[in-house]
Amino acid sequence: MITGGCECGKVRFEVPTVRDTVTVCHCGQCRRTSGHIWASTNAKYEDVTFTEDEGLVWFASSGFAKRGFCKHCGSSLFYRMNDEEGIAIAAGCLDDDSGLTVGKHIFVADKGRYYEIGDGAPQIDKH
Repeated sequence: MITGGCECGKVRFEVPTVRDTVTVCHCGQCRRTSGHIWASTNAKYEDVTFTEDEGLVWFASSGFAKRGFCKHCGSSLFYRMNDEEGIAIAAGCLDDDSGLTVGKHIFVADKGRYYEIGDGAPQIDKH
């Protein structure tokens, strides 16, 4: 079982499996909500069990998606397209991220000017 959660522990979850690749998003919205870039893996939402959800809140970040975060510590944890079965899970909130590799970078046309992408993963200008 894969486990994860926020910094203060008021959001905890477990999921049997996640995608073994991480998508790194460089869009302005992801950079603002995460403080740098948003790196996430993915799972079926129905497979996620919240063992602690006292702090979990959802923010409608657009007309087509929402973001889950902890209202106590501010940890950015999830991204979910409305009415889709998948959920993006922040790679950094997993208790054990071994086995994950960067699969691709998206929205690289919007990336910050203060850093370079050098890991060799595919770079896509948009999504």
